[in-house]
Amino acid sequence: MIIRKAEYTGSSLSLNDCPDTLKPEFGFTGRSNVGKSSLINMLTGRRNLAKTSVKPGKTRTINHYLINDSWYLVDLPGYGYASVPGDIRNKWFRATREYILRRKTLVCLFVLIDCRLAPQDSDLGFMEFLGENQIPFARVFTKADKISSDRLNKNLNLYNNVMSSVWSSMPVTFVTSSPEKRGRDEMLGFMEESVNIFLNPA
Repeated sequence: MIIRKAEYTGSSLSLNDCPDTLKPEFGFTGRSNVGKSSLINMLTGRRNLAKTSVKPGKTRTINHYLINDSWYLVDLPGYGYASVPGDIRNKWFRATREYILRRKTLVCLFVLIDCRLAPQDSDLGFMEFLGENQIPFARVFTKADKISSDRLNKNLNLYNNVMSSVWSSMPVTFVTSSPEKRGRDEMLGFMEESVNIFLNPA
């Protein structure tokens, strides 16, 4: 897939504020500071489309980016640690949860996971929540450039071993590095196929 056009179209505090559209959407979520905005910029080839920060909790709204005038990437507030009061974090989570459960145009939710870390309860619990509610999602292991291939494979196997006790099969999985553009073609190909299926159901 070639990204010819990518533009920020607005931010929403809740599902009710989101664009009224029939265009397919792909959501991005994960623990705070996992690299959501960097990944969106890498996928679109626009360095500053999504605002990045070294400080956790930068994304505080549901941000829509229109791609090729035909579908959306949606940057959702991260879960887990953020240097903000607990009541604000809870408000972010409620908005994200409502979007995930009720957005009819959500084609797939990309759950970003820092590949440098051993399996985290917050990531595992969140994916179980998605499975229980039959929300289509894919795992995206980020920051692959910051770890050796041996350590990367070890951590991926750890995740698969832990999840195999709950899941009958593993979700679609991508390994990415924003600086190296690793995983870009694979993710864009997946999204292109998913958009075609959404627009042309059997």
